[in-house]
Amino acid sequence: MSKEVINGKTYWQDAQGRLIAEELVKQMDKERDELVCGFIAQAKTLQTEMRTFKNQVFDDVAAFVQLSAEKYDVKVGGRKGNLTLFSFDGKYKLQVAVSNHIRFDERIQAGKVLIDECLHEWAGEARPELKALIDNAFQVDKEGNLSTARILSLRRVDIQDGRWTRAMQAIADSVQIVGSKDYIRFYERDEQGKYLPISLDVASV
Repeated sequence: MSKEVINGKTYWQDAQGRLIAEELVKQMDKERDELVCGFIAQAKTLQTEMRTFKNQVFDDVAAFVQLSAEKYDVKVGGRKGNLTLFSFDGKYKLQVAVSNHIRFDERIQAGKVLIDECLHEWAGEARPELKALIDNAFQVDKEGNLSTARILSLRRVDIQDGRWTRAMQAIADSVQIVGSKDYIRFYERDEQGKYLPISLDVASV
């Protein structure tokens, strides 16, 4: 709720930014506003607590990894990611992961040209599955972005051809890491030995 006091009189600001005299605001609207703003305040507090908790987990895990490395006179630098820690009894599992956001620069076009040259020369020799894989790899989504997973999957195809090798190198060189996101996940093992996530997502609780 946004309120302003003008000349001793209280006004409520509506969704269009208009100031409405408090006595003209319906009681049901006031109660709805109180309900929503009350839970929003709690949600923001919870968000702050979760952010603090997340930072603590990453900091403490990093300190633990460094402490463990120091036992062997090794200093671990850089970000700590893609790590799984278990409780002593194996009941609980903590995973820390760093996911990189990847984009391709202009060199991806050179890779596509070389791949097209290979397909043109192989013509009927190339298996339909390979052609479909390549066609799917270079399809763009609604935003015009290439699928990094599909393109990188081409590098797993073992083809002994100089142009194909250069194409795969062009793809590798075109990869640009434009950002990353840290994840932490917690799991508890059930009676069947399966690790089930301890959800911190309100929708999944």
